[in-house]
Amino acid sequence: MTTSSAPENECAHTAHGYISDKSRYLARLKRIEGQARGIHRMVDEEQYCIDILTQISALTKALEGVALGLLDDHLKHCVLDAAQAGGATAEDKIAEASAAIARLVRS
Repeated sequence: MTTSSAPENECAHTAHGYISDKSRYLARLKRIEGQARGIHRMVDEEQYCIDILTQISALTKALEGVALGLLDDHLKHCVLDAAQAGGATAEDKIAEASAAIARLVRS
């Protein structure tokens, strides 16, 4: 249980850490969406397996880049704020960040 008035999965900030880069994240995600559609088209057109795998690798790296950017923003804003506040809030945010990192490493 957290001691802050914000829900457990929210930052103490009124805006999430990534908000200053929101347009950049949206542009990156739009490119990623286009890459995914391109892979779909490649499969539909029965293109060479290795070419498709190369594009899947590029898409995976692009998604990882977005994930790492979001994680970095989260650590710099939400986790830092919680750590400065201390107590159960800090422990909860650190545990939450650790679990997110573990999910990224497993994927």
